[in-house]
Amino acid sequence: MTRSNPSARSSAIPKTGVLRALGTMSGTSLDGVDVAIVETDGVAIHGFGTSAYRAYEPVERAQLAAALGQWQGPQVEAAGEIVTRAHAALLAQVLAEDAEAGADQRAVDVIGFHGQTLAHAPRTQGTLQVGDGAALAAELDTPVVWEFRSDDVRLGGEGAPLAPFFHFACAKYLKRDKPLCFLNLGGVGNLTYVDPRFEAAEDSGALLAFDTGPANAPINDLVQARCGQMMDEGGAIARGGVVETGALELFLAEPYFARMPPKSLDRNDFAEMITLVSELTDSDATATLTAMCAAAVAQGMEHCPEPPEVVLVTGGGRHNPVLMEMLRVSLDCPVAPIESVGLDGDMLEAQAFAHLAVRVARGMPTSCPGTTGVRACVGGGVVSVPGGED
Repeated sequence: MTRSNPSARSSAIPKTGVLRALGTMSGTSLDGVDVAIVETDGVAIHGFGTSAYRAYEPVERAQLAAALGQWQGPQVEAAGEIVTRAHAALLAQVLAEDAEAGADQRAVDVIGFHGQTLAHAPRTQGTLQVGDGAALAAELDTPVVWEFRSDDVRLGGEGAPLAPFFHFACAKYLKRDKPLCFLNLGGVGNLTYVDPRFEAAEDSGALLAFDTGPANAPINDLVQARCGQMMDEGGAIARGGVVETGALELFLAEPYFARMPPKSLDRNDFAEMITLVSELTDSDATATLTAMCAAAVAQGMEHCPEPPEVVLVTGGGRHNPVLMEMLRVSLDCPVAPIESVGLDGDMLEAQAFAHLAVRVARGMPTSCPGTTGVRACVGGGVVSVPGGED
């Protein structure tokens, strides 16, 4: 991937008032690209706009999968081109449809572009998200905020998870007055404990966030390899299986679970999980991997400062009834899909990067010691504007 040097200028983005921001997310499950519009001033959510999804084609997904875990080289270059091209097409479509549908509303002010994570090793090599935000700004004639994670890692943080500041805004939007958790079950699981009694997300004690462990990634990899399916649709395979408790115990003995948060994972950090179930039947192996995901969440919940009022589940895992039932049995509080409170679990991460883009453009922090372990609050990300110098 040839990456343009991002412009440091952000004068095209209004410095005050509510902005219409368009966020994008392409997660570790490698399923496709989500985009969503949020109206926000960087602190509060004032409304939600249109959203859209573009699935990666099988050949695109295969090329992205081949580049996972790599830091440079031809496969990384090719992955970056795929990501940029896929985002450009979907973003252009949404911008055009938004302009046509809302003649009396202003245009999108800024785009938050996460890119595709290929490798994540914050304690050694750093973090790598491919995709060219400067090229998108030029093609779409709209300011783009990108490279959200790098500054956090440079300052000693894990660089993930980054959605917690948006989760705090969601809790305020929902007018919650007791601690609650947001649980995202994508390729990797991550948990955000939110205490909305605090005034601001960056206040000490307002947030605690970390990756709980692997979630859908090993399940998807297993059923794809064995059954030729992209995922365990509706938990159908796991439902007929029996959990192998010995494999589950070996999984929970991994040192990662003994580490105090904040902490984060790469998609393939637990790739050996599949070897623990290699001799089991398809249904037993899938049931065991599903139980591992739920058990990792239960372990993580022990770090919450107070018992949460509810755990709201987002990401693809909430569509798996077997996994959701395992969570309900394992946790000592109600567990519900995030739609139960009126939010969109498919678009929450894309919405998060819309919100974070506004925070970056306005010099606000996007991570803090309680979310990534960074030494001090930091606002990661760079801004590219149309016509910016390379």
